[in-house]
Amino acid sequence: MKIAVTGKGGVGKTTFVALVGSVLRKKGHTVLFIDADPDMNLATVLGIPQDIQITPIVELKELIAERTGVTVNTPAPFFKMNPQVDDIPDKYCVDYNGYKLMVMGTIKKGGGGCACPENAFLKSLLAYLVVARDEWVLLDMEAGIEHLGRGTAIGVDTMIIIVEPNRTSIETAYRIKRLSEDIRIKKIKVVGNKVQTEEDIEFVEAGLPGFDIIGYLDYSDDVRQISLRKKTASEIGDKTRQRIEEIIKKMA
Repeated sequence: MKIAVTGKGGVGKTTFVALVGSVLRKKGHTVLFIDADPDMNLATVLGIPQDIQITPIVELKELIAERTGVTVNTPAPFFKMNPQVDDIPDKYCVDYNGYKLMVMGTIKKGGGGCACPENAFLKSLLAYLVVARDEWVLLDMEAGIEHLGRGTAIGVDTMIIIVEPNRTSIETAYRIKRLSEDIRIKKIKVVGNKVQTEEDIEFVEAGLPGFDIIGYLDYSDDVRQISLRKKTASEIGDKTRQRIEEIIKKMA
């Protein structure tokens, strides 16, 4: 399956992606992690050592220029909108202890959301990953809804919105759902995160009537230690693992 995970900033998207991927790996599945969040924290949560160099794809300037038919650091009013990208995952993903990770990076210029060679390349690469790869692909998307407006999430099997029990997180979920439907993502599901009481669960369910809520994760010591970067996703206890397994079963 190809799963995109999004939500308001700070709700725990990266931790959730790492937990799901860790459980899938231990079950013998091949998983490709895609860090499409400008904060680029997924490697740390997966326990990939800092001395392993990971170059964000967007920083491969010469490669992007070659594939899009432009010259580096030169204005490019015309460029290839569908560059070759099928060889990129195997060449540029980091493979550490069975964790395969690609980091997209972000456009570091004004108007990064508009048409430019870098965005065309990243969009083509993401489209290839969610359509052609024969494995689980987990995308840790940028906070909010901007990536949906650029259509980079087209082709995913399921969009999972992570929410926490507060009003702004709920409001963001509604905006994401509308835009997801606009680009024809058929399956949109919700996971409640950082819940501590039954009242928190009631708040989420009351705020999201009609949404497909497939599970909850409490703010356990496991999750707290991962959030503090004191523990990696592979070190979770049985209770957290069981909840993740239950959520995975409901993703389809």
